[in-house]
Amino acid sequence: MITNKIAALVIGACFAISATAGHAEGAKQLRYTPDESQSAPPGGQLGTAGAPGTQLRVLSGDPKQAGLYTVMIKLPKNTVIKPHSHPDDRIGTVVSGSFYFAFGDTFDESQLKRLPAGSFYTEPPGANHFAMTKDEEAVVYVTGTGPTGTAYANPADDPIKK
Repeated sequence: MITNKIAALVIGACFAISATAGHAEGAKQLRYTPDESQSAPPGGQLGTAGAPGTQLRVLSGDPKQAGLYTVMIKLPKNTVIKPHSHPDDRIGTVVSGSFYFAFGDTFDESQLKRLPAGSFYTEPPGANHFAMTKDEEAVVYVTGTGPTGTAYANPADDPIKK
């Protein structure tokens, strides 16, 4: 019963987003099955934490440009993402696996909440957050309004700059 409610919520959100995006001039009509989305080759790291092994695929829009976008982020097991923020307002949906997520300026594993497949979370603009995966990979869809980027609470934690 809860799974059906979560599925209805996710589908409703997708319809709302697609209705808004569909009115934009030049909007693309896109259709992806879960297998097509999850098996896609890795893309760039714009707007992600850039953790080693993380794969990103842009599903809709362009995170580098103004406007609505959705990305798929595939995180390997045992991935740690240190505290960071993004300039845009974002929402995330866990598609598969378990994603552990918390808000704060310092990584504290005891604060992480397990978000299994079907879970929903927000990333308010400028709000530091951190995450990890444990014994399984996770796939997360993130929707935001670009342009996006990533700023680490401690710049030394940024894996892209190491």
